[in-house]
Amino acid sequence: MKPARAASRRTLPGSPFNRTEAPPPPVEQYALHDRVTHDKYGLGMVIGVEEAAVVVDFGPQQVRIAAPYAKMTRL
Repeated sequence: MKPARAASRRTLPGSPFNRTEAPPPPVEQYALHDRVTHDKYGLGMVIGVEEAAVVVDFGPQQVRIAAPYAKMTRL
């Protein structure tokens, strides 16, 4: 008897397993006085910009929001 060999697998060009992952989207940049909306806090204005966060004035409170700003969008 011959020993069992692992068969070489052929790759299919349309297989989802052969695709490389897409690079993550770039982190959005905010500037002073940008109007923004946040899912939890509502409408606000950027009053401070740091390297990895922004400070936003939402009226009754000021909140420091760290990157990647998933719940915040620029208006």
